[in-house]
Amino acid sequence: MAEEAFILFHAEGIEFQLDTEDTIRRWLQRITQLEGVKHGDINFVFMSDDDLLAKNIEFLNHDYYTDIISFQMNDDPIEGDIFISIDRVKENALNFSSSFDTELRRVLAHGVLHFIGYGDKTADEAKQMRAKEDAYLALFVEQFELPKD
Repeated sequence: MAEEAFILFHAEGIEFQLDTEDTIRRWLQRITQLEGVKHGDINFVFMSDDDLLAKNIEFLNHDYYTDIISFQMNDDPIEGDIFISIDRVKENALNFSSSFDTELRRVLAHGVLHFIGYGDKTADEAKQMRAKEDAYLALFVEQFELPKD
């Protein structure tokens, strides 16, 4: 019998509310299904700008703020750790006139899409990545979003 794979969420030194972890987990699993890949354990670690900057410097030698850093451990099934700056997500939501929840979902999908093999270094890659993110955000609204009170 195969081991169960997990999508886990952790917060390091930061407080925020992830809307319905189970719903987010099912949505991310659906993304991998639609992309035709299997996932193993994927850890999402939420932290502050400064904490993610320290990781960016330490592991990638990049001295700048970013919203996400992903460290893939395995390709088949996809597995790894995805570090996300909640501060960046909040700022991006303001800059893109989006809600925090929508921008957080975008970054979550972005990390999984990186593991699947999508890049964002060139203009063409970034365009394809954005299109995938938009499609999966629409899927979330259609199939997983909870009704508003």
